[in-house]
Order: sequence, then structure tokens, then C-alpha cells
Amino acid sequence: MLNETLLAQAADVLDRMRHAGVRAVTAESCTGGLVAAALTHHAGSSEMIEGGFVTYSNAMKTALLGVPPTLLARHGAVSAEVAASMARGALAHAPDADLAVSITGIAGPGGGSAEKPVGLVWFGAIRRDGEGSTVSRHFTGDRETIRRQAVEQALDLLTELTDAT
Repeated sequence: MLNETLLAQAADVLDRMRHAGVRAVTAESCTGGLVAAALTHHAGSSEMIEGGFVTYSNAMKTALLGVPPTLLARHGAVSAEVAASMARGALAHAPDADLAVSITGIAGPGGGSAEKPVGLVWFGAIRRDGEGSTVSRHFTGDRETIRRQAVEQALDLLTELTDAT
């Protein structure tokens, strides 16, 4: 899953973060901690990575990240609103982090619907100063391919956040 391309991308993100003097935290659902794993694969990453939250269930999203149950009920776990709340919650629970990226999606092979198909992934990306965004992507392929593409996108978002500091 963590191939040389992903690990090289993670190393580039870490170099940018080191140069910018920022630290990050992740909040992951469908990727199950793969973004944090890619980043922490590299020696010295503890200088830039505060940690990560794997919140696969809605209950964990609420308990660990403070995602309101009403938000989950209204929009569903795979939504811009929940992705943004996950990112804000990760920052709130990681006081030394400057940046947060969150991922919530449907990696398949089941679990999709006409409204939210397999491959739909929402991302949240936020800086401590409040600047942030959400973005969705619809990836194709099997479960492993969708998750790998989601990790690539999350690393891209961390690059964008870092470069904007």
C-alpha cells in the first residue's frame, strides 16, 4: 500500500514542513491511518508530525474529534461538513499542531449509494489561524487504489497548507 511514490511524496511534504517550521495532525477514516503512516515512515518526522486520529466509526468521530452527532445525522459521515469538523477537531486536540488534514469517504467495495458512490472521498484541510477548505474527489478502482489515491490527495493538501504559511 505505501509504495515508493507515496513515501517520496510524504518525504517532500516533511521537507516543506521542516522549512516552514510547521507541525501537522491527521484525522482519518477510510484511509485508516495511512497518511500518518506515510509521514511517520521517515526518520525525523516527529519534528513535523504531532500525531493522528483514526476515527472509522461515527462514535469515534464524536468521541475523539468532537464531531457533533447532529452533523453526522444531517449530512452523513462522508460530507464536507464532517470533513471540516474532523479537521477542526484534530487541531483542537493537538495543541502543538499548526495544520490538520482529514479524510472521510467510501473506499468500497460496498457501502456506496447513488448519492454517495464508492470512491467518494471528502477532505478537510485547515491551518491553526482558521484558513481552510474542503474538497471532494471521486476516485475509481478497487479499495486499495481508492485509499492510495486518497492518501496522495491528503499529502497534496498538506503541501498546499504548508506552502501557504
